[in-house]
Order: sequence, then structure tokens, then C-alpha cells
Amino acid sequence: MVRVPNVTRDDLVSAARNPLAFIAERWTPDPRTVRRAALAALVMAVVIVVTGGAVRLTGSGLGCPTWPKCTDDSLTATREMGVHGVIEFGNRMLTYVLCAAVGWAIVAARSQKPYRRDLTRLGWTQFWVVMGNAVLGGIVVLVGLNPYTVAAHFLLSTALIAVAAVMWHRTGEGDTAPRPLVGTAVRQLVWILVGVTVLLIAVGTVVTGAGPHAGDSSEVERIPLNWETVTKLHAVLAWITVTLTFALWFVLKAVDAPRDPLRRTRDLFLVLLAQGVIGYVQYFTELPEVLVGAHMLGSCLVWIATLRVLLSLRERPADATGVPRPAGAERPVAAHG
Repeated sequence: MVRVPNVTRDDLVSAARNPLAFIAERWTPDPRTVRRAALAALVMAVVIVVTGGAVRLTGSGLGCPTWPKCTDDSLTATREMGVHGVIEFGNRMLTYVLCAAVGWAIVAARSQKPYRRDLTRLGWTQFWVVMGNAVLGGIVVLVGLNPYTVAAHFLLSTALIAVAAVMWHRTGEGDTAPRPLVGTAVRQLVWILVGVTVLLIAVGTVVTGAGPHAGDSSEVERIPLNWETVTKLHAVLAWITVTLTFALWFVLKAVDAPRDPLRRTRDLFLVLLAQGVIGYVQYFTELPEVLVGAHMLGSCLVWIATLRVLLSLRERPADATGVPRPAGAERPVAAHG
């Protein structure tokens, strides 16, 4: 039998005042647990984007016609609302799963020994972004799927993915000052790549807002732009992103950069190629819902892969406290560029 420790009144008061500190005093997670918690938050951030896309692609955007309730008289979907109500309400419920994943990441980061304030802050940043996006999602419903609010909803989800990806990466690093692995010119090229990728994703939301998948079978406002023209601009930006990634790989090879930046750049290039194939196929097959959903998933993966390229350009070795050293950081700094 496992003996249950006595819980005193002081313990209860301490837990009520600061539950995170209370847990941290009594639990020290393994570094792998912290990393898995951060990864779970990142995975759920991607899942909520994909399921949100499924809501729009099935025409269920107004399956629950109001917010925060599903209807004026019911908190949940009713039988009369049919499958669209189930899909929309199910996506709302996934927000709680996302909150649980982010909460686990916060608790694990707060309980890690030694305490790393940066990880806890990244976890809390995710929490507040999730809360803000939940409110924005409600506004999207209340304004009848206005395409500008839908675009803002997706972009805020993209910001959440960025914070979650950074936290996941940081769990595998030390807590010392970052040391660059490549020269200034290479870092500047990568920042240009990141900027173009942000623009690519932003224009993609405009394509969605002007395109045929409005999110509901009723008359829904669309962005008053020619859909095919915006799509061609999106394709041009995609080719620029691919070209920059290809050029970056050659530059990294030329300056004999460490293996990790090279691997991350290769991964980004492959993800971009797969995303491009899906994009062209969906365009020439009149936007089948399954391919549009796959393209939304691809957008998340492109963004994560781009951030991983950026984060791979520096290392934070283990310090005296034993915070783990990142993989692939064994090579010296490239002094070129």
C-alpha cells in the first residue's frame, strides 16, 4: 500500500494561494516530461487549426449560431442542429483540450529544477493567446463569419504555434546566453526567409477570405478581391520562399555550417515542396475540401519548419546546473559570412 501523505491546513492554504508553487515544491519532472508537455501543447495548437479548418470546409461555421452558448437556449449543440452543430460544438470543446495541454506545459515548466523563468513565461504566453483567440472565435461567430475576423483568428493561431514551437525548442537547450553558429550574413538571410514566410501565410488568409469556402451554406461576406489574382500572388510568394530556402542550404554548405542548421533547412525545403504540390493540385481540381484541409495543415508545418531553421542558428550549451545541451550543437561556430 502506498502511504498517502498528511495534508495540513497550511498545505491547503499554500495550495490555494499559489497552486503552481505548491506543486513545484512537491514534484520535480524529468526533463523529458517537460519536453513532452511542450510538444503536446504544440501538437494541440496545430490540431485546433486543422479542426477549425474542418468546421469551415464542412460549412459548419455557424453550426452554433451564437457564443458563448451554442444557441440562445442551450450551452451545447441540440439534435435539431444536425451534424453542423456537432462539428462546430466539437471544435469548441477541443479548446479545452488545448487549454489542458498548455496548462500541463506550464505546470511542468514551473516545476522543473532548476527553475527556468523563460519556459514558464512562454507557457503563460500560450495561455493568454489561447484565451484571446477563444474570444476572437466567439466574435467570428457573432459577426457571421466576417472574413477579416476569420483571417485574424487564423493569424493569432499562427502566433500561438510560434510561441509553442519556441518553448518546445527551448526545453532541449541550456539556459546560458545564446552563441551564434553562423555569421551575420547568414542570420540576415534567414530573417528575410522568416519575413517572406509570414507574408506568404498572411496572403494565404486573404486567399481563403476571397475564395469559395465561406464556412457556411448561408450568404457569407467575402473579401472583395479577385480570388485567382490573390492566389497567383500567393504562388509567387511560395516560389520566393522555396528559392530562399534552396539558396540558404547552399550558403550553409559553403560556410561549412553545423549539421543542425543544414538539416533544418533541408526539412523546410521538403515541407515546402509537399505543400506546393498540394497547393497546385487543389487549385487545378477546384478546391476539394480534403486537399484544402491538408493545405492548412501544411501551412502550420511550413511555419514550424521555418522557425526551427531560425532557432537552429544558435546554441545554448548546458550550464553548471546541468540543463540539457541541445542536439547537433557539437560543432564549432562557422566564422564565415
